[in-house]
Amino acid sequence: MGCNEEDACDNYLLLKPKDASVGELIRLLYSSKLEERSFIECSDREGQKPRDFRRRWLIFVSVIVQKLFIYVRQPMAQLGHVLVLWLNHVSTNGGLLNLLLKRIRGEEVRETDPSTYASVVGNLDTRTELDEKIKADDNNYKASLSIMAAKLSYENQSFIHNVVLNHWKMQFLGFYNFWNGYLENPSTKAFMFQDTLTDPKLIVVAFRGTDPFDADAWRTDFDVSWYQLVNVGKMHGGFVKALGLQNNNTWPSEIEQAGGDQKQFAYYEIKKMLKDILQKNENAKFIVTGHSLGGALAILFMAGLAIHEEVWLMDKLEGVYTFGQPRVGDQQFGEFMKEKLHRFNVRYTRYVYCNDMVPRVPFDDKTLLFKHFGPCLYYNSFYQGKVVLEEPNKNYFSLLWIIPKYLNALWELIRSFITPLVKGSDYEETWFMRLFRVVGLVIPGLPAHFTQDYVNVTRLGSIHQGDSKVD
Repeated sequence: MGCNEEDACDNYLLLKPKDASVGELIRLLYSSKLEERSFIECSDREGQKPRDFRRRWLIFVSVIVQKLFIYVRQPMAQLGHVLVLWLNHVSTNGGLLNLLLKRIRGEEVRETDPSTYASVVGNLDTRTELDEKIKADDNNYKASLSIMAAKLSYENQSFIHNVVLNHWKMQFLGFYNFWNGYLENPSTKAFMFQDTLTDPKLIVVAFRGTDPFDADAWRTDFDVSWYQLVNVGKMHGGFVKALGLQNNNTWPSEIEQAGGDQKQFAYYEIKKMLKDILQKNENAKFIVTGHSLGGALAILFMAGLAIHEEVWLMDKLEGVYTFGQPRVGDQQFGEFMKEKLHRFNVRYTRYVYCNDMVPRVPFDDKTLLFKHFGPCLYYNSFYQGKVVLEEPNKNYFSLLWIIPKYLNALWELIRSFITPLVKGSDYEETWFMRLFRVVGLVIPGLPAHFTQDYVNVTRLGSIHQGDSKVD
């Protein structure tokens, strides 16, 4: 794979799990010659570097996990489909008890309206209304709007359109299903809307995160492939390919337009749409947001604008708000981004709730070298927040944190019954969410990743996003 000098990869390591045989995986463990493995594609400079066993072991684990997700892709999707069908059926009939009573009386209702058909994430946290107590001039208004948009991005187009138009009273601009170059299918989803109710000059772009039953999205999260762009640094391979990196390992400012059946990449299409919309309103601004994988895509979208010196759009970019975002690059990339954030006065606010495991991957260690950058708004399980450079227990797996994590998971389950009594019915958790809290007693940090607590920290948190502006 070749590279042009401009906007091109200087160095790269690409894993192809589908090509990894058992024999090849075993040879990886005792041979440091990565370029000889058929499932590893790397630059000459990367292939010639000496590689210790830890590095090869992490590649081994990444490939094994990805192969596992490939094998369970269909069963996971089917399980998720059945679960969503059942959850929506129960909800449509007013709960499990009412469903049983209606079934006995022959009054059972079947869900047919896609505008009320919620995803797994939507069934974990059923809130769709914005917090009326948070006004447009409040410091945390954009953060509160962003997490609700990030949560809404998990839903189908009809559901999103209904909420934006009829609940939020805002203008729905579109829902998009973009081509994902990493997975080679259209699976990078985003939607756009305009805040015509409280801030008519504000455009919001929200990227969808990792669906709990989408094996392909989990593959992207666990991949340790990376690309290094000249004078920029290393970026997570799966994330940047999902956004717009081309198959020849370049990220050009523009790509040639093909016919109507062209594979549409998120970076290029959203950039084009923003230019069209913003040129019609010179005073308008936009923000970008996302939860989980969506947060990674949000900050990398801004990275693309910075790499390509899109000065006009960068001046229109007011902020990037991410929630439970994984690491997306190395230290050099972080320094590049901090300089651009400061230069264009863009607010980058990265929310991390308590023991959420996703912001702690890929690991920040001497082997993988992935690092966060900019301030982190970290909240504990009492929704008390502080601005830190790095969340505590930064790589999740630590013997010192085992007992505190399990005790905290127990408290989160107890808290789910207490919070609505103190704060009101808006904070009543569904039985499905409480079931996930029980799962947290086994895998602490998993329930903490879902949107329930991130919505809560923007509404109940003790600090405001205005405290986190990059200096």
